[in-house]
Amino acid sequence: MPAQRADARRNYARLLAVAEEEIAAHGADASLEQIARIAGVGSGTVRRHFPSRHALLEAVFRERIETLSAQACDLTDAADARAALLEWLSAVTAYAATIRGLALALTRDRATDPGVAHEHCASAQLTEAGDPLVRRAVREGAVAPGVTVTDLLTLITGIALATEHHPDPATEANRLLALTVAGVSPHQG
Repeated sequence: MPAQRADARRNYARLLAVAEEEIAAHGADASLEQIARIAGVGSGTVRRHFPSRHALLEAVFRERIETLSAQACDLTDAADARAALLEWLSAVTAYAATIRGLALALTRDRATDPGVAHEHCASAQLTEAGDPLVRRAVREGAVAPGVTVTDLLTLITGIALATEHHPDPATEANRLLALTVAGVSPHQG
C-alpha cells in the first residue's frame, strides 16, 4: 500500500501543477478532462482528489493566497501604515491580474452567499489577512474613513476582471490601482 500512497501524492502534485498552468492559460473554467489528460491520469483520479471544480480552484490558489496572507501579517506592524497597505494591495492586484480566473473565483465566492464568509475561499482568507492593514490605515488617517478591506478587494477584483484580456494585464492593473488609491487614500507623502 505505501506505493499507492506515494503514487497518490505524485498524482496530486502533478494535477495541481497542470491545473495551475491550464487555469493560467484558460481561466477558472479550464477543462477538468484536459487537466487529467495532460497530467496522464483518468478523470476519476481528478474527481477523487478534487470532488468539485471549486475544490480544484481552491487547491490551485491556496498557496498564493497563503503567501499574500502571510505578507499582510508581516506588514501589519510596518512603520508606515499607508505604504504597507499599498504594498499588499499591489501584490494582490498583480496576482489577480496575471492569474486568469482568480478574480472570477473571488467574484463567485462572494456571489454564492455574500453574507457568509466561506472558511477556505480566497476572498475570506484575503479579507481576514488584509483587515488589520486597512483598519490601521483608516485609524491613522491614511485611508478615507469607512473604507473596508472588502471594498478594496472588490475594487481589485473589478480591476483584474477589467484587465484580464489586456496585452499587459499587470501593468494596466497597477495603473488602475493607482487611480483607485488616489480616490481612497489621497494622502500625498
